[in-house]
Amino acid sequence: MDSVDQNFENSSNIPNPMNSPPLTIPTATTTVVGGSSSASTSPTTLSRYENQKRRDWNTFGQYLRNHRPPLSLSRCSGAHVLEFLRYLDQFGKTKVHTQLCPFFGHPNPPAPCPCPLRQAWGSLDALIGRLRAAFEEHGGRPEANPFGARAVRLYLREVRDSQAKARGISYEKKKRKRPPQQNQNSQPAAAASNNASASQ
Repeated sequence: MDSVDQNFENSSNIPNPMNSPPLTIPTATTTVVGGSSSASTSPTTLSRYENQKRRDWNTFGQYLRNHRPPLSLSRCSGAHVLEFLRYLDQFGKTKVHTQLCPFFGHPNPPAPCPCPLRQAWGSLDALIGRLRAAFEEHGGRPEANPFGARAVRLYLREVRDSQAKARGISYEKKKRKRPPQQNQNSQPAAAASNNASASQ
């Protein structure tokens, strides 16, 4: 069994953190007593991001185990990641209007419509980022990371563009405004004129 699969199986047996208290990981701290140092441990609570990443990793592991036929992580490809993302759409909460809908392109439709609910692009993008990091943390090689596959990047871009059109939202990047730079040469001159006027 590949090392990444062993790590994946071990991490998948962890109970769902939604039903358990926050994890604590002991971190070593050094205390100096009378010229000698002694190591002690203090618990560190996992961040919200780390907890979410752990939940996502376990969810993906469950998906692979329920796959027909069951799939090992080392045989998982970008195509399987796309299957997973499409599977998640059934739990989505974002209304995505079809082109036949009268509210297509309206960010705030005035009435309900029968258009399907989907996972929001931003949620999928963040999910893939967490899973991509978790894969490498569990021993996967970056060049073999299925979450970084070109097909996955293209799918996310397609979802973003289609949802932007359906909901009338622009995802164009805004140019950052640079703060105005003060002329450094004018500052000493201004200070010199102030000193001259004060001496008069």
